[in-house]
Amino acid sequence: MLEMIGRFLNYFRFAVPFRIVPACITTLVLVVLLLVPTPQGLTPKAWALVAIFLTTIVAIILKVMPIGVMALMAVMIVALSQVTSDSSKGAIADALASYSSPLIWLIVVSVLISRGLKKTGLGQRIGLYFISLLGRSTLGIGYGLAVCELVLAPFTPSNTARGGGIVHPIMRSIASAFDSDPEQKTERKVGTFLALVNYHANPITSAMFITATAPNPLVVDYVAKVTNQQFHLSWGTWALAMLLPGLVCMLLMPLVIFLLSPPELKKTPDAVQFARRELTAMGPLKPQERVMVGTFLMLLLLWADVPAMIFGPAFALDATVVAMLGLFVLLITGTLSWDDVLSEKSAWDTLIWFGSLVMLANELNQAGVIKWFSGGLQTGIEASGMAWPMASAVLVLVFLFSHYFFASTTAHISAMMLAFLTVGAHMVPPEYLKPFLLMMAAASAIMMTLTHYATGTSPIIFGSGYVTMGKWWTVGFVMAVVELLVFATVGLLWWKLIGHW
Repeated sequence: MLEMIGRFLNYFRFAVPFRIVPACITTLVLVVLLLVPTPQGLTPKAWALVAIFLTTIVAIILKVMPIGVMALMAVMIVALSQVTSDSSKGAIADALASYSSPLIWLIVVSVLISRGLKKTGLGQRIGLYFISLLGRSTLGIGYGLAVCELVLAPFTPSNTARGGGIVHPIMRSIASAFDSDPEQKTERKVGTFLALVNYHANPITSAMFITATAPNPLVVDYVAKVTNQQFHLSWGTWALAMLLPGLVCMLLMPLVIFLLSPPELKKTPDAVQFARRELTAMGPLKPQERVMVGTFLMLLLLWADVPAMIFGPAFALDATVVAMLGLFVLLITGTLSWDDVLSEKSAWDTLIWFGSLVMLANELNQAGVIKWFSGGLQTGIEASGMAWPMASAVLVLVFLFSHYFFASTTAHISAMMLAFLTVGAHMVPPEYLKPFLLMMAAASAIMMTLTHYATGTSPIIFGSGYVTMGKWWTVGFVMAVVELLVFATVGLLWWKLIGHW
């Protein structure tokens, strides 16, 4: 009998592709959650959806199987359990609905476009040029990437297009120039550090300008609503308020990441001369490189809404439409082939797992889970009798860290921010309301730091393989705390100086 059990366990250990202990833990989590009585205010199906979502996150964290498999598991369970519909046909339609999301396709197409940088050699050229300017240390290169992100931010309304479609290909090219490649298990050489800097510059710049990320105008609208139009955040007002704390965060960010995830190669004294020699050997731009340069300039101009600024709003294009146009240009010019598109595994892997998480987050919202959570928070704060400074801090913290349950900043802000701002407006004295509102506006971008599915940029950079999930979540949490502290200190003093309280 024992021998039979041993053979059975060995079979699971060596033949079955999932990890048996993490799989058991994940199953136990699901069972326990389903056995918990449905909280008041939620339907049994809504609570079952919460259980499925939390179980999926646990399965991903414990690495039961590849993340794409766990995502398909979530799709299958939602469809089988029919927690979103009264029929399996309706449930599978709900489970697959997010795969038509323009945001998800923006991510996929951005990854496909970035392949052109590697294929044409333009990425290597850019990386070498970057190294020739700032390559004396890995930290210096990190600051260069941060500056690149900051310069592009005011003109690129899609943080995904900016961080994932423009800066990330440059970062990968620089890492490749140092032979830092996940496929060769050398990502820690410089790639992990640079990938984290590449990503964490994105939330900071998104907080600094209204036009740096799509949900910011929604924040402006909510702030105006809760103040009865008394406090309107214009482009200039927002930029001025976020300028100093944003710059301090940008200054500290590479240093913090350098401490949390130090690159193996820290000093590169010979890198500048090496890069210049390699650039000389590469010669002038080749025709396909010129096509890539032209395509990127077109993408940048269209993502920055330059035609709409000149000719009017009729010429505005959605970021995903622009990305599709860029990919089509690369295909019809032969810069990329259809085989290149099919072989870019990270793009299709991201499509599967990110689409699944977006679906779960959307269904939680539609099931009333987010509204129930927000309402419970408001009731709890009012019943506790806590002083307004503590209450406002709790609101900011809960709003920010509840982003662990969201795969879209737009969805999070749409679902929760107005409720949180309304609670704050009732509790915070009028003379201190503006700092609270500005902290909430900053938190709506800082929350992007937390997970590998927090916003459209994160799955692009995480999917490139330079950063493990554990490292991503650890650095994300620390950076969220650091940036909150900066805005709560430097930000409050700066807002006092410019007359917001």
